[in-house]
Amino acid sequence: MLNNSDANIATADALTLLLHNQHALAAAIEEVTKWLSENGVGSVADNAVTAMETLDTNARGITDAIMRLRQL
Repeated sequence: MLNNSDANIATADALTLLLHNQHALAAAIEEVTKWLSENGVGSVADNAVTAMETLDTNARGITDAIMRLRQL
């Protein structure tokens, strides 16, 4: 059984991997958004920008949680 410290490390490691995935998704959405904007599909590009803003907001929350877990 994991002790509290080991559990915190495992949780922080898992959150870090999720955060890396989130950054990769944001980069992909950004590329698609650029293409959409350049090809006259501005309304869809606007929706993609909103999705990226959500990813950014949540990334900050995940980063804060990781930092708190690593300090315990």
